Order: sequence, then structure tokens, then C-alpha cells
Amino acid sequence: MKKLINDPQNVVAESVEGFGWAHADVVAVHLDPTYVSRAGGAVAGKVGLVSGGGSGHEPLHAGFVGLGMLDAAVPGAVFTSPTPDQIAPALLAASGGAGVLAIVKNYTGDVLNFETAVELAEADDIEVATVVVNDDVAVQDSLYTAGRRGVAGTVAVEKIAGAAAERGDNLAAVVAIAERVIANVRTMGVALSACIVPHAGVPSFELTEDEVEIGIGIHGEPGRRRVPMESADNITEHLLTPVADDLALVSGENVLLFVNGMGGTPASELYVVYRQARKLLEARGVNVTRSLVGNYVTSLEMQGVSVTVLRLDSELTALWDAPVRTAALHW
Repeated sequence: MKKLINDPQNVVAESVEGFGWAHADVVAVHLDPTYVSRAGGAVAGKVGLVSGGGSGHEPLHAGFVGLGMLDAAVPGAVFTSPTPDQIAPALLAASGGAGVLAIVKNYTGDVLNFETAVELAEADDIEVATVVVNDDVAVQDSLYTAGRRGVAGTVAVEKIAGAAAERGDNLAAVVAIAERVIANVRTMGVALSACIVPHAGVPSFELTEDEVEIGIGIHGEPGRRRVPMESADNITEHLLTPVADDLALVSGENVLLFVNGMGGTPASELYVVYRQARKLLEARGVNVTRSLVGNYVTSLEMQGVSVTVLRLDSELTALWDAPVRTAALHW
């Protein structure tokens, strides 16, 4: 194992500290306990948005703190849920007096720890609502969840709900927007190789040179099946088809197509996947009106890709297009 780290136990703290120094115009970093908040603090009268989860998925979530997205993010240890004593002060830091929305990926530890933290925040008279993202169509239950996992679709939830909060929607309206996105976004991923968790020092699973894992999770959880390595177009079809089928997409609909790298896949390969995914959608008569391609929800250095499709209407499109200024997403 070769990694640019010092002590494996200090990876998250040192990474977060460096992230804060690099993006001090956008974020403020807190190290005891560890969380990241919006530079300048909570915006008075605006609904605050908080998310979090295990580290190793960067830029999720801290990379999406800033104007138009999150007000705070909570990084746990690598692939480990943040603790309630981290999450509670992040909820407080995001509170501008209009309530706070917690956006939680559907992993048992994340759900339970956010629930505890919300109770602590409510004891301080902060109104908190929670939505759970469960966009992964690969499995119904996994090692980490009851029900579907939350994966790359989380980016769309944070962006669109963040834009709704930024325009002045109240907490109930922001929750409704977030739930609309969750109901209309689906994802499927594939791994070509495993990642190595720093404190473990060995790959999280084994694949032979001619195997890929279809339906992999962002922690290296098992997927639907292992298949022989195929062409990029064939693998893309394995990902896109169940996503489009699960959404029950019909001709004439508009969608966002998001091709996400898992950390170790070159951009050139991501665009090969995007090309075929778009061709498959257009063959169904579906219009790709918005796109995102890049490494946004990663799994350390895993080679692989996920394909996310979000059904769009005019309001969701406008909220996606709304200004955003974070370390990882900005327009």
C-alpha cells in the first residue's frame, strides 16, 4: 500500500484541516469535534442544510458546503458514520432561525447517529427535519442498510434543496423539494478494483483481473453480481438500464444525467460512459437536458463509475441551474 498519509489515525483531521486552509473563503473548519461550516456562519432567516457521513467519499460532503448547497457537513472516520457529538454542533452552526434540514444517506449508522443528534439539537430549541437518500437501485438491503443505500444521488438532493433554501423557501417547502428529488433520482455503480482503507492496509474486497462487480456500494459493499470484464458500452448498459427501468422513464421526459467517478477512474473514461448512457437514454426518447461528469462521490482510490439519472421538471431544472459556490461545485 502506498498512500500520501502520515499516521492512518490522523488522516481525516489532517485532510479536513488542509481543506479548510485551501478554501477559507468558502468554509470554516472546526476540529474538536470535527465538522465544516459555511464561512461567515449561518445565514439569518434561511433554512440551514446539514449532511455528513464517513470520510473517503470526497468531495462529498464538505466539498458541497457554501452558497446554494450545504451550511455544514460532518466527516466521520473513513467509511464510518460521524458521531452525534459531531453532528449536533453542526446542526447548531447551520441554524439561522428558520429551521435546519438534515440530509442523511441511508446507512444504519448515519441514520441512528443523526437521529440522536437531532434530539440534542431540538433540546436547544432548533427545529430540525430529516430526509433520507436511498437512490441506489443495486440492492434492496446491504451490509450497511435496511433498504436501499444512499449514493451519488445525494449530490442532486443537496444542490436542489440548497437552492430552494437559498431562494427563501421555509423548512416544510425545502423538505418537500428534497423529497421530490429523492423520489425521482436513481443510481447504479460498478467497481473495476477495490479501494484500500488506510487503517486496514489491504483491499476491501478481491476481484480477479477479468472481473468487475456490478452494483457496488461506495464502501465496497457487494453488488448484484460479478461478471467478466466487458466493453465500456456493455458495462454502461448494465448500469443505465436498471436505473431507467426503476424510474419508469417514458419518451419525452427530461433528465439530468450524472456520471460519477469512484476516485480512480480517468475523466476520459467517464466521458466514454457518459456517451453511451446518453445514447441509451435518447434511444428511449428521453431528453438529457442537464449533465454532470466527474469525481463527486468517491470511494478512496476505487476504479469504477456510477450512473445517476434524475427526472426533471421546470422547477427542479431552475433549482439545479441556480447559482452555487462551493469548493467542488460552482457556477
